[in-house]
Amino acid sequence: MQIKNKAMLITYSDSLGRNMEELYQVMETYFEDVVGGIHLLPFFPSTGDRGFAPTDYTIVESKLGSWEMVEKLGEKYYLMFDFMINHISRKSHFFQDFKKAHDSSKYRDMFIRVNEFFPPGRPSEKDLDLIYKRKDKAPFQEVEFADGETELVWNTFGEEQIDLDVTAEVTKEFIRQTIQNMASHGCSILRLDAFAYAIKKLETNDFFVEPEIWNLLDEVKAEAKKYNMELLPEIHEHYSIQMKIANHNYYIYDFALPMVMLYSLYSGRADRLANWLKMSPMKQFTTLDTHDGIGVVDARDLLTDEELDYTSKELYKIGANVKKVYSSEKYNNLDIYQINSTYYSALGDDDKSYLLARAIQCFAPGIPQIYYVGLLAGKNDIELLEKTKEGRNINRHYYTVDEIAKEVERPVVKALSKLLRFRNNSEAFDLEGSIEVQTPNSNKIVIIRKNKTEKIVAILTANLMTKSFQITENERNIAI
Repeated sequence: MQIKNKAMLITYSDSLGRNMEELYQVMETYFEDVVGGIHLLPFFPSTGDRGFAPTDYTIVESKLGSWEMVEKLGEKYYLMFDFMINHISRKSHFFQDFKKAHDSSKYRDMFIRVNEFFPPGRPSEKDLDLIYKRKDKAPFQEVEFADGETELVWNTFGEEQIDLDVTAEVTKEFIRQTIQNMASHGCSILRLDAFAYAIKKLETNDFFVEPEIWNLLDEVKAEAKKYNMELLPEIHEHYSIQMKIANHNYYIYDFALPMVMLYSLYSGRADRLANWLKMSPMKQFTTLDTHDGIGVVDARDLLTDEELDYTSKELYKIGANVKKVYSSEKYNNLDIYQINSTYYSALGDDDKSYLLARAIQCFAPGIPQIYYVGLLAGKNDIELLEKTKEGRNINRHYYTVDEIAKEVERPVVKALSKLLRFRNNSEAFDLEGSIEVQTPNSNKIVIIRKNKTEKIVAILTANLMTKSFQITENERNIAI
């Protein structure tokens, strides 16, 4: 199915109900026309990181569902799947064969062997300092092989996630087969998780290494194009990198919007938000919340260091049950530049602020994505957080079908569903159309969206201080 210009839900297969079957029923019952697409977070067998350490892309984890259920969802919604192009589980048959057969393994070149990557006598301390790291130690893991030898392999993220050498032919064949398999089960858009780490090159920081990163993207794009599949490279870093990707005509994420939005709603000021909306490309997916934390570094230079600091401090002050420790190493936080909270709780569990944030997201350039907790205006799950000591689990509540039946009756959830239906059905949000952003005064923002013929015009007029807003379409008031 082709990508539709309609809101996309981000969800795990076991979070809106226990499995895909219950997810399908929840969608049919409450959200059939509220979203047009679903980003189905990793549903493959995995040994860690909530699905992001896959062992096998050819099968669906049985407790989550089946390919039949994936395809059934794909009949109604355009689907996004995750491809962890940077790594695979150490329990995968590829890595297990490598451990068993060592240099005789046909997968030996699939992994980055530190003693082969660096010249003799290295890596030096200088080499290690240069690497862009996600943890406070060298991104390597010692492996003991069946023949009794040991060596280091590259390991950027968790212990279960062994990095792949994407330049090796054996890995390229794995990539081709994975793309073909995903396409055969209805994937419309492939999310390339952690792709900026995928290229390792001596004398670089091994993060978004140019020009090699473009060669990788172009190779994957050429393969995906065979099946009419689009790509969405995932990266949390300075917004300028997203702009580079957009200039190469790929879809991008707007990961800067969440922090810019919080700053604007906390301060009541419209200037930073207006500036960012004017800069943003149409070929993007906007976010306020995802399965990860709220990114800080993504908005650097769109907000000054002082404004970022103010926003972070206000989040801890205004946010409901948000504490700094939840985003620390004590709670296994993988990214020091992210704050763990649901978006609703980041806004103090305040309905007016939350609906205004979503209204602005709907009027922003691109296609809005909404995380399943956000779809239900979910509060921070402190119980799950403390039970697991996993910071990101504050925003990963498991909803039962009975819970969902109650949550959808809340006025804020009803209003959000109405807002998303309007966004999905109005022709004013044509991605080939135009956007105009005005700031009549320091607290007000006006966003005007027109379709390419300029015959359909939707206008959002909002006051960031009072959190009030009005929506019109061709001068007709839209009640939310």
